[in-house]
Amino acid sequence: MEKIQHRNLKVNGISMHVAEIGEGPPILFLHGFPELWYSWRHQLLALSALGYRAIAPDLRGYGDSDAPPSSASYTALHIVGDLIALLDELRLDQVFLVGHDWGAAMAWQFCLLRPDRVKALVNMSVVFRPRHPVRKPVDSMRVLFGDDYYICRFQEPGLAEKEFAQLGAETVMKIFLTSRNPRLPRMPQESWFRGAVKNSIVLPPWLLQEDINYFANKFSQKGFTGGLNYYRALDISWELMAPWTGVKIKVPVKFIVGDIDATYNTPGVKEYIHNGGFKRDVPFLQELVIMEGVGHFINQEKPEEINAHIYDFIKRF
Repeated sequence: MEKIQHRNLKVNGISMHVAEIGEGPPILFLHGFPELWYSWRHQLLALSALGYRAIAPDLRGYGDSDAPPSSASYTALHIVGDLIALLDELRLDQVFLVGHDWGAAMAWQFCLLRPDRVKALVNMSVVFRPRHPVRKPVDSMRVLFGDDYYICRFQEPGLAEKEFAQLGAETVMKIFLTSRNPRLPRMPQESWFRGAVKNSIVLPPWLLQEDINYFANKFSQKGFTGGLNYYRALDISWELMAPWTGVKIKVPVKFIVGDIDATYNTPGVKEYIHNGGFKRDVPFLQELVIMEGVGHFINQEKPEEINAHIYDFIKRF
């Protein structure tokens, strides 16, 4: 880990913290919520050892990168704009793109907006969902899943932040990273985590206390609002992405998800993946991997397997 280099770069009007290691063809890793560049620690070390330049930023709002206060500053255009500016600053014409969770969602948008900058994409957990021409995403979620669906609850500024503050960053990180519940994540209005902390949380073998400490330290300093603002910008992104309605993902893709990941078990997702919808919208989908007995934080839970999956795909190009 000490060989990983860190620096902050000015991109798209913000300061972005970037971790990188290695030389060779570049791979850009995009983390999710509530995570950091650190989520890719295993992949940075493994892929750099295989002859690649591994690059993992703290995305806008996270860690040692700037966190603009307004949720309107977290649209897909802002995030992809940051990443294009990062590639320009690093003088990289194209990269292999690897995403997970919100990083996967932004990777899909990256490929919609600037496919010329992507050699190939390895995405995890969150499938591509094309823009609906009429319905805003949060309205759709309220109709389908109810007001206590976590994304709907996240819309109210300060609500999740208040509960996270009561629990403390360390407990929040333990709850998120150790969760293996495949059901829809819900946030009842009276208390989201009331039952989650009745008993002490036992860390799985793949997650060390020092890992929890790293995440907790950064979120204690930064807070969670930056990451939550991605959810709060969903409808604004929907409005701004109107010109790309109907555009398909036209880069080579490998998609990986765990079978007990809540994203895979969200109503309609399995049917979309396995009944032709996903392949229709992502016509250059070359590999689909469903990992048995694996949860949401797949790149941390199964690092060796994910390292191999990434390498086996990108070495073709």
